[in-house]
Amino acid sequence: MLVRLLRTYLQRYRTELVAIVFLQVISTIAMLYLPTLNAEIIDKGIARGDTDYITDRGMWMLAVSLVQVVCSIASAWFGARAALGAGRDIRRDLMTRVGTFSAREMGTFGAPSLITRTTNDVQQVQMLGVMAATILVTAPIMCVGGIVMGLRVGGTLAWVLVVAVPVLGGAMALIIARMVPQFRAMQTRIDNVNRVLREQITGIRVVRAFVREPYERTRFGVANDDLTEASLRVGRLVALMFPVVTVITNLTIVAIIWIGGYLISGGSVEIGALTALMNYVMQILMAVMMASFLAMMAPRAAVCAERITEVLDTETSVIPAAAPIGFAAPAAKVEFAGVEFRYPGAQSPVLADVSFTARPGTTTAIVGSTGSGKTTLLGLIPRLIDVTEGTVSVGDTDVRQLDLDELRRVIGLVPQKPYLFSGTIRTNLQHGKPDATDDEIWDALTIAQAADFVRAMPDGLDTPVAQGGTTVSGGQRQRLAIARAVIRRPDIYLFDDSFSALDLTTDAQLRAALAPVTAQACVIIVAQRVSTIIEADSIVVLEHGRVVGVGTHEELLASGCRTYAEIVESQLSVEVS
Repeated sequence: MLVRLLRTYLQRYRTELVAIVFLQVISTIAMLYLPTLNAEIIDKGIARGDTDYITDRGMWMLAVSLVQVVCSIASAWFGARAALGAGRDIRRDLMTRVGTFSAREMGTFGAPSLITRTTNDVQQVQMLGVMAATILVTAPIMCVGGIVMGLRVGGTLAWVLVVAVPVLGGAMALIIARMVPQFRAMQTRIDNVNRVLREQITGIRVVRAFVREPYERTRFGVANDDLTEASLRVGRLVALMFPVVTVITNLTIVAIIWIGGYLISGGSVEIGALTALMNYVMQILMAVMMASFLAMMAPRAAVCAERITEVLDTETSVIPAAAPIGFAAPAAKVEFAGVEFRYPGAQSPVLADVSFTARPGTTTAIVGSTGSGKTTLLGLIPRLIDVTEGTVSVGDTDVRQLDLDELRRVIGLVPQKPYLFSGTIRTNLQHGKPDATDDEIWDALTIAQAADFVRAMPDGLDTPVAQGGTTVSGGQRQRLAIARAVIRRPDIYLFDDSFSALDLTTDAQLRAALAPVTAQACVIIVAQRVSTIIEADSIVVLEHGRVVGVGTHEELLASGCRTYAEIVESQLSVEVS
């Protein structure tokens, strides 16, 4: 997966990659040439007292060193440009892919895991790319070139390399093989820490209200300790790698000096050759060290690449129409026909055999007990999820045949949990209509009964809003979310329990203000409060995902719909026979 991911995204930077290879080859050749020049200075210059030769060879060494430094710097620059660009592209594609996910895919991965994959996982792959750009070409050339040059100048001493290099390679391979599963466990536990931390920060009020701080500290401590334990296991392997390389390196150098001393005393090896061989051994082992450092990062990056690719390869269950068609009738008509929705692997459907029609200029209410599928039903209209059987039509056209953007442009959705983005009140309402003027914004706020508290704020429309809208109350957040939907004047209004945080007076005033605005639109309301939907043109009653009653308030009571009667009785204390 790692190779596939890097190949896919680095091929966009072919020019930089060609420059990296060219520069690294020159840099490495220059580095390999330096020990030979040094040996020549010792054997032909110092040993013979030839100052001119020493000067000439010394100038060559300076020139070669300058070329090596310049090529290394340029290669690192191109490498960083390619790797960081690839990281940017991966994050962009991840965000684009996640943006297409339906509620089903979001539930499969979970927000904490998606955040980790888009940030930490991409960073690991990106870091590997930066390191690979400078090491991947240099290390093999330096290692192979060092062995060849060592064999050429070392003569009978070269057998030391034949023993040392395979031993070092085998030791590194064994350590790296044990790293891979540990890195996989480590990334999973980072996900877990993120999940626990996100829950605790988001639900801090609930934690404090129920005095659960000790429990939550313990829960976070367990997740944190698990991550620490996994990190320590990886750290021990990393800590083992460098001593192993150091020990083998030092033993190799000791062997060369010891054996070389005998050979020099016998006249079969010159001092310069011995020095050059030691330099080449150091270069070989440096190449192995560099490769080991890269190999140390590769297992974690490979695990991260698997997780990134898993997201990129996941297709949304809400598949856009290949050849979208337009609305066959006014878009303000919504029809459910034999609709079923079932989560993958679930034993029973969330919704089954749901059929009803919501027409333009009418208000349709959806009521039912908790868990009866009301929110799921509403999510089928803008295709946040797709039916598994039956059809949902808008404007007499199956929503699966409509262009997704066109479908969602005619819908104004106020979700069950109204979410505000960090910014200002103005920027939040402009999510509903990007080109909205101040007059349009104030009009929407007035309809949503939010104008008074916004005017009372010091900065009015420019009042800062924290992420999630935590700087305003629940009721204010709901009204701002309603204003965001109203400002675009859609054909279909979807209110998912959007009045629950409002007092009865504000609720009544808001619905009265909405009436003229939604006169020609189709309004679908999910509500728990009977007073909110008592005047609806049609009330659809759900029980265990099935429609058990459809009609007005009076018709449902008269027809003996037990589920609706129980809801009414519990709230309005009406005696139902």
